[in-house]
Amino acid sequence: MPNPSERSMSFIDSVSLRRAVLAPLAVATALLALAPAASAAPSYLQCSRTPLTVFDGTIVDAAIATPELSTLVSLVVAAGLVDALSAPGSLTVFAPTNAAFGKIPAGVLGAIGGDPTVLTSVLTYHVVAGAADPRDLGVRETHTLQGQTLFLEFEKGVGPSVNQSVADCRGVKTTNGTVWLIDSVLQPQYR
Repeated sequence: MPNPSERSMSFIDSVSLRRAVLAPLAVATALLALAPAASAAPSYLQCSRTPLTVFDGTIVDAAIATPELSTLVSLVVAAGLVDALSAPGSLTVFAPTNAAFGKIPAGVLGAIGGDPTVLTSVLTYHVVAGAADPRDLGVRETHTLQGQTLFLEFEKGVGPSVNQSVADCRGVKTTNGTVWLIDSVLQPQYR
């Protein structure tokens, strides 16, 4: 049985291979489906009529193929959540972009990334079992895999939001769920 560092190296090698194979698709995905939301807030009708982009791969494959999610991919690998986010089923992931992680002071991000329990708690707070569309009207509560609640809402003048993070109107439908880009990192309540 390979030791943990050999396993992480083989995963990193498979990530590199996936990136090479998926590079052309990454450009299309990043530019057409996962570009950050426009500066003007979309109307409800504009946003709700935006079709999901279909990606022929898992949530992890879509994240790897999207340069704007490289920080998230690194943290998912560090937390050991690759298999869980690649498994068959239906998940919704609210994916903070690199810019969202950039809003967190380096020391705080380092502390989160350096504590596997805290890192797993933060990352699983971004994941919901089943479908959760932030573009729907009204305030809705949904429970995360971490165990706490998220609030989804379409706010006039803002657009779709998850807690107080703005979500892009363009989601990506993968083989095992849906990914929505968000503009900040969601923080669970710490006890």
